[in-house]
Amino acid sequence: MSRMRFGAFLAPHHPIGEQPRLQFRSDLDFVEQLDRLGFDEFWCGEHHSTGWETIASPEMFLAAAGERTHRIMLGTGVVSLPYHHPFNVAQRMVQLDHMTGGRAIFGSGPGALASDAHTLCIDPLLQRNRQDEALGVIKRLLEGADRFSYECEWFKIKDAKLQLLPLQDKLPMAVASTISPSGMTLAGKYGTGVISIGSTSTEGLAALATQWKFAEEAAAKHGNVVHRKDWRVLLSWHIAETREQAMREAGEGLMRWNNEYIFDTLKRPGTKRYSSPQEAVEAIAFAPGAATVIGTPDDQVAAVRRLIPLTGGFGTLIGFVHDWANRENTSRSWDMVARYVVPELNGMLDNYRESKDFVINHRDAFEAAGKAVMNKILEHEGATAALAKTKDSRLAMPGHNAPDLLRKN
Repeated sequence: MSRMRFGAFLAPHHPIGEQPRLQFRSDLDFVEQLDRLGFDEFWCGEHHSTGWETIASPEMFLAAAGERTHRIMLGTGVVSLPYHHPFNVAQRMVQLDHMTGGRAIFGSGPGALASDAHTLCIDPLLQRNRQDEALGVIKRLLEGADRFSYECEWFKIKDAKLQLLPLQDKLPMAVASTISPSGMTLAGKYGTGVISIGSTSTEGLAALATQWKFAEEAAAKHGNVVHRKDWRVLLSWHIAETREQAMREAGEGLMRWNNEYIFDTLKRPGTKRYSSPQEAVEAIAFAPGAATVIGTPDDQVAAVRRLIPLTGGFGTLIGFVHDWANRENTSRSWDMVARYVVPELNGMLDNYRESKDFVINHRDAFEAAGKAVMNKILEHEGATAALAKTKDSRLAMPGHNAPDLLRKN
């Protein structure tokens, strides 16, 4: 595998209570920080209910983020295809790619929230089939297919062709995958990348061991090829200088997120309420097989190194964005990931360490070389007197301690 890439996924999950306009601006500030720190990708989702997930149009948000960033790729994480006419989705993605200077990634999914599907009167049993059907049409449009018509029970197009194609020669695509094989199978069918959202849970993390084979099998069946470098895996983390500090900073927010959103609002199976921040941290971050890291950069490096053999290898590690800690501590957490985790996992510091060890282990050779140079200097007439004069002038400088200098020379 080539170097591991790093990114962030903003669902978003924000506790209710903050002024919405300022919250949107804070999220944009966060994307700007990621761009400065050198992160490779940023993703944001589409949701229409629950109160905690507030971005209804990822394309609009990413267009604004594109104006404040320079290099980071911007992905829809994800557009829920059953909610939209496929032609409109394709048009919006093309516009986003041009507005961001060729930095858009098209991520799609069937829709994650039952409450969204309920509002739109969509049968949940149809959502994955509709994503499949829409993705096939969108892919043809984005690739510049000749005019075509298509009709099914939920949308129609006639003589369809995009009047503007993406700025990128091939717009990157990814489909959302949770614990079931459906996302991986769809990726193989259309030869797209994958963003494994379900890996933020213990069950989802364990399922990664068998997930990639579904993509490969589907790709072979449909004459496509899938690449592990296009596989994105999510983890949750909060990083600080010490494990105890990370637990203090994130504990209360983690408990609130779990109790108020995951348990009370979503009623996610297998979850429970916690009575203290300590209990929440221990259960979510320190239980066997936990998918969450609350600790130091070394803790995160160790967690990712355990993840690589479990999956067989993937291309991008995506951090799940949350409000467990306050903004200052959250910002510092991502800064520490960029400064200490990214270079460690990508071997950027290996040659520094080798160079240091080489100098330490070859001290005799360097000291011998230094002596040889000094002897050569002293062979020249007047060199000894010049050195003595240099010492005398240093002794005369204000602030120098004469005995100390004499000892050094």
